[in-house]
Amino acid sequence: MKYLIIVFSAFLLVACKKEKETVSGSNVPDSLHITKDTAAAAPSSGNILVGTIPFPKEIKECSCYFAASKADFENERYIYADDAGKTAYMMLDGKRLALNLISSSDMEVDEQLTKEIENDDYKISVKGKKIKGEEALLFEGTLTIEKPDGTTFTTPIYGECGC
Repeated sequence: MKYLIIVFSAFLLVACKKEKETVSGSNVPDSLHITKDTAAAAPSSGNILVGTIPFPKEIKECSCYFAASKADFENERYIYADDAGKTAYMMLDGKRLALNLISSSDMEVDEQLTKEIENDDYKISVKGKKIKGEEALLFEGTLTIEKPDGTTFTTPIYGECGC
């Protein structure tokens, strides 16, 4: 009888161990190993994918650069940068773009900031209000992107302009 209990216990241990191996070896995806590259993903119809960019190396002097929030700005996760006059840089729908500025307000005179950028694929409007002005001028506002198909994306922005 003693041997029967030992054999039965050993059988239960092996059976329980097999059960665990079967569950952990199943085809359930492990979230730690799933990676999704949103910058490389093709945008679906009706969406505008706005990515972050590092500060552009092309900008040498005066500039404006904005993030979607103060925290993102402090962590240098910019969604927009320009050279305060000619060219704006953004990551849209997975592509880094250099866009020509059509118009820009004079930030030294105005309390308001406005910028207009347009190409064949996007019409971009930046509007902000000066919240602090020392060496660099801090702004809060909105960035709106429109596609020719009518798709619109608007996000708050926080950032600065200065030399």
